[in-house]
Amino acid sequence: MLMRRMIIGAAAVSVMGMAVMVGCSSDGSPSPFANPDPLLRKSSAELAADAAKRSYESDSPRGGVAPARAQYELMSRRLDIVNLSDTDWSDVEVWINKDFVVDVPKMAKNDDKKLDFEMFYDRDGHHFRTEDGANPIKNVEICHDGTMYSVPATME
Repeated sequence: MLMRRMIIGAAAVSVMGMAVMVGCSSDGSPSPFANPDPLLRKSSAELAADAAKRSYESDSPRGGVAPARAQYELMSRRLDIVNLSDTDWSDVEVWINKDFVVDVPKMAKNDDKKLDFEMFYDRDGHHFRTEDGANPIKNVEICHDGTMYSVPATME
C-alpha cells in the first residue's frame, strides 16, 4: 500500500514538472527559460502586441538570399538564426510563413539568436504552433533596412 502511494506521488510530481516545462513561465514569458539575449526577454503579451503592429510587406524590395542561416527544431519548438554577414543588423523582423513575426532589435554578425516558436505571433495574436501538423515551416525571411530577404532554413 505504501509503495503504491509512493509510485502515484512520484507520477504526479513528474506530470506537474512536465506541465511547467511545456507551458509558459510564471512571469508571462513564452518560455520557461530566459532567452540568452536580454533584448528578447519580453512577455507573451508584449510579443503579441508588437506583432499586431507589423504586417508582412509583400511589395517590399527583395534582396534575394540573406547572408544568414536558420535551423529549427520541432521537438524543442525553436528557431535558431545567425547573421553570417560582415556587419551587425538592427531592427530585424524575422518572419515564418509570411504570417508570424518577431522583432529582433540587434543581430550582431555571427551571433546565434534562439527564438522559441511561442515568440512568433501573427496579427491576430496567435503564436506559431507546429503541434499536430499545424503550420509546417514553409519559409523563413528577415526584413532589415527596408528589404526582405529569404533565409535558408533546415530542420535539425
